Amino acid sequence: MKRVATALLVLVVTASIAPASVAAGIDSETAGQASGDAYAGTHVSFDTAASAVTDYAVDGETMLSSVKVQSASQTESGGLVDVGASLSAVTEIEGAGLSLGATTETRARVAAGGESNATITAHDNGNGVLVVAAGDESDYVVANLSADAEASAESDAQVEVTTANGTEGTFLVVGEGNVTVNDDGDVSANLGQDGRLVFRAYPDGKDDVDEKQEALIAEGEAKAEAHVMVENASAGANETGQVVVDTVSYGQNTTVEAAQTAEGEVTLTVNRTTHEGTVLVTSVSERALNATGDLTVTVDGEAAVEASTYTQLKSAVGSDQSRYMVESAGGAEASADVLVAVNHFSERTVSMQSADADETTRTTTDGGDGTSTGDATTTDDGADGQTTTAGDGETTTASDESDAETTTVVDETTDNGAGLPGFTATAAVVALVGAALLARTRNR
Repeated sequence: MKRVATALLVLVVTASIAPASVAAGIDSETAGQASGDAYAGTHVSFDTAASAVTDYAVDGETMLSSVKVQSASQTESGGLVDVGASLSAVTEIEGAGLSLGATTETRARVAAGGESNATITAHDNGNGVLVVAAGDESDYVVANLSADAEASAESDAQVEVTTANGTEGTFLVVGEGNVTVNDDGDVSANLGQDGRLVFRAYPDGKDDVDEKQEALIAEGEAKAEAHVMVENASAGANETGQVVVDTVSYGQNTTVEAAQTAEGEVTLTVNRTTHEGTVLVTSVSERALNATGDLTVTVDGEAAVEASTYTQLKSAVGSDQSRYMVESAGGAEASADVLVAVNHFSERTVSMQSADADETTRTTTDGGDGTSTGDATTTDDGADGQTTTAGDGETTTASDESDAETTTVVDETTDNGAGLPGFTATAAVVALVGAALLARTRNR
């Protein structure tokens, strides 16, 4: 079975659980770190050549042998691609020079040089999300598949991939651009300015819930995704380990900041530069929330209304009332997905909490070095719209609108939840585990 439960929030934030680093034999201070031109995390690993990301693997299986990106102007002037040629004819590009930048607990970013200015960001979560964000102009992307893998185009914005071992993956275009299977059987994409090519892998198999989430992302109805993962967890009932939150943005005007304020509680702050609402997709581990009761979802402290269909969920965008929906799915590691449709913006606080969430344990760990600070801290590298929030109320933000993502690390050993700006001890938080159980109960 795949994931035991799924919770989707309406600002398309998807939170997924990653296996514990310690359980995988990886020390918490070295997990998700780069060594030279290579990166190895809990789920994702890859190498970086002069002009390509190579051997991109998710949970030990190579999904992509190489990924190259290059500006359309350089590609066409170089003679490899004829001006006006069909995208399927683009089977080879030289590729812009790449450099592996700073890494966080859950993410590694590769920057393209030359005229491209594109970025390739690998997210170390259960889906091994890879995002290629176009730079200042149109870009070509060519992704060569692993040996004996097959690809099929579902539309001009979606390509399905199946490896020789049967593992499935999906390429999606978000924003301006298109993607197709090229004449060599690999994948080629043309991204307009601000366009993104997204790759998602499904090591535990793909189901209807995943298809629906992909549609929300590809159609621009979900602008962010969050994965809440547990590391350093043991089998002990009371040892939930360290919680790490990874967020992915699918648009320049949307950012998400996440913080774990108590056991069984999660709060997300979503910012958009436009008034239009959106869907947040979140996948959270049962260990992260440790909840068994009913789920409460609030937006700015106001209870969201549960939706029973995707039509109801999406209709909340632009309405007077935010909605949420809980879905469940099988999986090797128990998790819950909650979809929350936030009706409007600019800044909203989305909280989820189970009926029996423990509000007595509150701690955080600085994601930069994994050491306990005694203050609630949200961290990210300052290259792409990240925010660092310290427990004393100071907030600093570095903005690069190419891709806004944040990483939050929480160690449930110290009391400091009250120090988070914008988060309170009583903030409604998402107990995804409770959501998962609730969903299964309702489906009976």
